[in-house]
Amino acid sequence: MPHTFPACPQCGLENTYVDGDNVVCPDCAHEWPTANTGAPDEDTGSAAVKDANGNPLADGDAVILIKDLKVKGSSSVLKKGSKIKSIRLVDGHDGHNVDCKTELGSMLLKSEFLKKA
Repeated sequence: MPHTFPACPQCGLENTYVDGDNVVCPDCAHEWPTANTGAPDEDTGSAAVKDANGNPLADGDAVILIKDLKVKGSSSVLKKGSKIKSIRLVDGHDGHNVDCKTELGSMLLKSEFLKKA
């Protein structure tokens, strides 16, 4: 099965390839990091979700918040050091790729603010 990479965000053409840690568009020479694209991981063949320390996350893992996070549309804050159990990886909007239940209810979080417990 061939790897498919995202279309170039600058010119929109789909003739892109991975070069090291970047995705490259040969048509307009635009380069961007693979971490932001959800491009397939060369080891597993699927998009890998990694925590703030670069450790791979999987469904069911427990994680800990590494910073206080304000809850959008609320005055509530998720506190640094809060442990969240049984996460679920999703293809979220704007990089929100972890679905979980917190003390404030169900939320989508970005994996960059989490570390594996």
